[in-house]
Amino acid sequence: MTTGQSQSHLRNPNPNLSPAPSHAARARSFNAAAAQYAANRPSYPPALLDAVEEEAGRSLRGARVVDVGAGTGIATALLHTRGADVVAVEPGEGMAAQFHATRPGIPIVRGNGNALPLADSTADFLTYAQAWHWTDPARSVPEALRVLRPGGALALWWNTSALDVGWIADASDRISRFFDIDNAAEQSKGTDRTDLADPSGRLRFARREVRWSRRVPVDTHLANIGSHSAFLVTSEPRRTDFLAEERAHLLKIFPDGVVEETYDVLLLVALNA
Repeated sequence: MTTGQSQSHLRNPNPNLSPAPSHAARARSFNAAAAQYAANRPSYPPALLDAVEEEAGRSLRGARVVDVGAGTGIATALLHTRGADVVAVEPGEGMAAQFHATRPGIPIVRGNGNALPLADSTADFLTYAQAWHWTDPARSVPEALRVLRPGGALALWWNTSALDVGWIADASDRISRFFDIDNAAEQSKGTDRTDLADPSGRLRFARREVRWSRRVPVDTHLANIGSHSAFLVTSEPRRTDFLAEERAHLLKIFPDGVVEETYDVLLLVALNA
């Protein structure tokens, strides 16, 4: 399961400890965990890219695609395989190094969505996989419109937990208690309101959801959880204790040690009119 699209809402789980890490600190936390991220994070189903093409009204094959906040290249690789002429943009040194190691045939440049290192009107698609929430829409929306060609598409997507699945809802509750948040409410707020993606209202988003699942060893599932920024910035003893308790819960449900994760991919697509 995931811990939501972003952890910007997290409060300090213990007021006697140091203040809760900043948004920037959480963003930087991925660099030291890039290999863990690449090995354990879920990918995306082919139906997601089908939906991107349907909402954009054009094929990804042969299109100039810029994948922003590309991380270790999970989505970038899918776009490349689809036939897109894709370039990745990634701000993090550790994530970019992991990308270079595993995607040597795909170009990557350092940068972020608030100040794209790209010329005007050069992209048919801008894609953000698990990444738009790390930007400031007051800056990233104008940047997207600057870089997109007329009729180009901005596509944002996130794997979110399928909270109607009983064991996933229970696990979400345990995460809520651990971080002193309402994890389900935060996810619902993010997935139900497209205006959060662009508070200025300049973009008109079409919204789609794609459900999919994967079966992975319990160790992969726990490493996936641990690769989220909320856990990466948590002290190692607390994180280790939580994941050990989570393993015990999961093995009661999946005694063969194989976990079936179920996701709803939230997709938002807006055209540059």
